[in-house]
Amino acid sequence: MAKKKKPAFNYNAEVKRLRERGPERLYLLYGQEDYLRERFAGELEKVCVPGGEEFSLHRLSGAGLELGELGEAVNAMPFFTERTLVLVRDYDLNKCREEAWERLKAILSDIPDWCTLAFVQSPGMAPDGRLSAVKGLKKLGRALEFTEQEPAALTGWIAGRCKALGRTIERRDAEYLVFLCGGLMQGLIPQIEKAAAHAAGERITRADIDATADRLPEADVFAMTEELGRRRYDRAAAILADLLGNKDNHPIMLNALIGIQLRRMYACKAGLNAGRSRGDVMELCSMSYDRFFDQLCDAAKPYTEAELARLVSLCAEYDYRMKSTGQDPADLLRELFGRIAAGA
Repeated sequence: MAKKKKPAFNYNAEVKRLRERGPERLYLLYGQEDYLRERFAGELEKVCVPGGEEFSLHRLSGAGLELGELGEAVNAMPFFTERTLVLVRDYDLNKCREEAWERLKAILSDIPDWCTLAFVQSPGMAPDGRLSAVKGLKKLGRALEFTEQEPAALTGWIAGRCKALGRTIERRDAEYLVFLCGGLMQGLIPQIEKAAAHAAGERITRADIDATADRLPEADVFAMTEELGRRRYDRAAAILADLLGNKDNHPIMLNALIGIQLRRMYACKAGLNAGRSRGDVMELCSMSYDRFFDQLCDAAKPYTEAELARLVSLCAEYDYRMKSTGQDPADLLRELFGRIAAGA
């Protein structure tokens, strides 16, 4: 049975808990969904220091943070508020070892009743859950991982953003926007605004999205493998040329994305052939939207399991060649494309 995906962070439930029960003394806020993470940090400010009383709000940078400074902020008395709030941004918990952790643990274990301390980590500072400091902090406080939202919640949020701009969007088109641009809210906001500005009428259409969206390379790789499966080689080659024409897309990265897509196609073919449920296979392929899973199935249809397994191995072979032979990675990627098109 496929490993069950960890449920997405329920932002509304966590805010409700905060408002009804009050704040904890210690939080660890982290994860890829930085828009919701910052929204929650803002909710902490509203609850702990209503009115924005700056004397009771302490903002500390994790870079070069002295634990003595942290201890002073945690023990500072409230000023014209019932609580204080200490926000520490990007303290590197992964480098907090032995002696430093013992000193930090002494502070975290003795946070006054009137204080809330929150470690706010950007995606690049994700805590390593295997380390003692991270385990200890999670044990002492409340750890919230802000993850990409479930499809229904995300498309509903997109519809709400469109409505605020005087526009509407159909669910299918909201899903398409997520497919092209990713599911992180902070990145979607400018894409929604551009599509709304482009729309001639009240409704944002797929054409508006196509005209304005900054497409992720993953979306173009998906489209390219679809065209290869349909034997439309000229279209597939045009997509590859566009991908290589973008200097941000290194051939090694593109090869990795092609490998991921081919592994999804193999998992889709093998899973369905083995009689696994549609839900299990979608989870195995890391697919959240039915319509794009259907497209994945269609892309895999022209191939046998053995052919897809061979193509996955071929990507691994070219990854090694790109990193070890000194040959031009772009030339190797074009060669790989030709071999995929030839089925070998």
